[in-house]
Order: sequence, then C-alpha cells, then structure tokens
Amino acid sequence: MKNVLLDSDVILDFFLDREPHSNYTSYVLSQIELKKLNGYLTAVIISDVYYLLRKVSTHDRVMKKLNQLMTLTDILLIDKQIVLKALNSKFKDFEDAMQNYACESYGNIDLIVTRSTKDYKKSEISVMTPEQYYKMKTGS
Repeated sequence: MKNVLLDSDVILDFFLDREPHSNYTSYVLSQIELKKLNGYLTAVIISDVYYLLRKVSTHDRVMKKLNQLMTLTDILLIDKQIVLKALNSKFKDFEDAMQNYACESYGNIDLIVTRSTKDYKKSEISVMTPEQYYKMKTGS
C-alpha cells in the first residue's frame, strides 16, 4: 500500500468541486477510503484549506468538511528541524519545502499528490498530479 501526501491544492479542488480536477482528486480520495492508499496531510495544509474555504463558506461547514477529511487521513508532523531545512533549501516555495521535508522526515511517503508538480522539482519523493495518478492506475 502506498503512502501519499495530498497537497492543499488537491484538497481544495475536491471541496470546491473545481472541474475537471475534482474528478481525479475524488478518485485518489476513494482509493484512500478503500484502504488502497494511506493519505497524509500536514497541519499547514489543514490550516491553509480552512483559511481558503472560510472565504466561501461558514466556519461550521468548513469544520465539518475538515473533520470528514480527518477520518480518512493522518497528519505528518512539522518540527523545528523541518522548518530549518525548508528555510535553507533550494525550494522556491517555502510551504512546499515544509511539506517535502515532513514527508522525508516521516520516511515512508511514496508520493506527493499535487497539481503544482513544478514546485517540487527539488524533491527526492515521487510527485504527480491526481490526473497522472488516475491515468497510471486506470490505464486511461
């Protein structure tokens, strides 16, 4: 079974039903629900998703959606060492650097699922979009 980090853009595609991306994200989330994948997030991802969803919905609705998401996923920790690595890395995006180093620190993340694959060029972890993952798994 693969362990995957779901980046915030992927979660937002699903919650905001941003077509056609939400279809591919739904597939990835269904694989997590079916226990074919283990899904991971970071607290930064949850915070970002809350902040952005809160702009278009109520606090209670957003909290309900995030609670549902937490039934499917686990959280990778970000500590001082990860922040320092991100601050001193060659990543152009600090937040993505933190996600990457949280995955590396955990040591068992096989894939980062994001639509911003270019932001993870410096990653040693495999990176693909939900669409690429869907096509790889279904042969479409």
